[in-house]
Amino acid sequence: MIQEFRDFIAKGNVMDMAVGIIVGAAFTAIVTSMVGDLINPIIGLFTGGIDFTNHYAVLAGEVPAGASLETARESGASVFAYGAFIMAVINFLIIAFVVFLLVKMVNRIKEAAIRERVDTPAEQAPAGPSELDVLLEIRDALRK
Repeated sequence: MIQEFRDFIAKGNVMDMAVGIIVGAAFTAIVTSMVGDLINPIIGLFTGGIDFTNHYAVLAGEVPAGASLETARESGASVFAYGAFIMAVINFLIIAFVVFLLVKMVNRIKEAAIRERVDTPAEQAPAGPSELDVLLEIRDALRK
């Protein structure tokens, strides 16, 4: 069983998946920063300075007026954080779009490589004598 586990781990797919997860986590941090630091302020300009992350509705409990979402959560109040959800949806859409562009680019590169292989014929080895030619030579050599 341990040998099977070693074989499983040694396969390239597991290592590729691990690298993908690590790069994905780093990529998520970049996208989160892009949304929070670049896109939210631009959206705020068009919406009159509204920042969605601190939009919430108090369902139960007491929260000081104008308190941030973090303060409302720390106070133990039950909050309906629709602004955080909107930002999560925006993050998802941005990540999905960037992944779409990456997959599209990789597919173009693959198609170009395949086209290149098909367009350039492989060098053919010089044709040697056929089997019949060799047999005829042997027959003629035996007759002598």
